[in-house]
Amino acid sequence: MGTSHAVFIAPGDDQLDQPRAELRFFTSEGELPACGHGTVAALAFLAERAQRTEYRATLVTPGRSVAGEARRQRNQIVATFDPGEVQLREATAGERRLALDALGRHPEIITSDICVAAIGRPRLLVPIASRSALAGVTLDYDRLQAGCDRLGLLGCYLHSVPGADGRLAARMFAPSIGVREDIANANSAACLAAKLGRHGVSRLTVDMGDSLGQPATVTATAKPHGAKIQIRVGGTAEVRGTVLSSFRA
Repeated sequence: MGTSHAVFIAPGDDQLDQPRAELRFFTSEGELPACGHGTVAALAFLAERAQRTEYRATLVTPGRSVAGEARRQRNQIVATFDPGEVQLREATAGERRLALDALGRHPEIITSDICVAAIGRPRLLVPIASRSALAGVTLDYDRLQAGCDRLGLLGCYLHSVPGADGRLAARMFAPSIGVREDIANANSAACLAAKLGRHGVSRLTVDMGDSLGQPATVTATAKPHGAKIQIRVGGTAEVRGTVLSSFRA
């Protein structure tokens, strides 16, 4: 069907005020513990199925439960959810070297600010100075895949520096799950929001997919909550249609 990911949904009772639904996520390489844009898609599908303008649900994934909500805007659905706690740490020398080598040691990469973040699985967060530099990066995919497999990383989230309004661009390369480049990656946006939220950035608008000719936008907010940063992430989805298949035993 030409998709990089699939989310399988076991819907609950739509008549409840806040129904529960079970989700599992897959790529061609196997099952994922979490998938941000898959969660947005699932919320859009469930809201469409329930025929509600405002929709809230508890989404049960293999690792945790997620509180999500969706609202209809004309023929599209805006969905947001709580991705859970983000784990952040400094990158090791070997992880920094992997990022630099795989990205052609681009001179505008901000080496000192490379870190590792995890929701479900860890990934490199790599800042680059400008959108034009981001667009011009040449990736050594085989080197990145070998290094990520060796170090137990999901991939590399390369992002420009946000402007005063919190807008930036990003590209996500995820070789360990068989995705050369992601059109959108909400969990990585949540990771970046958690990182920048420590420095007073409260909202991000992330443009992705331009290099693939399929532009997408992910939003994320960061709010101090005691000693932690509370993250909300989401995007706008459109239910394009339904494919019906018949199976014969």
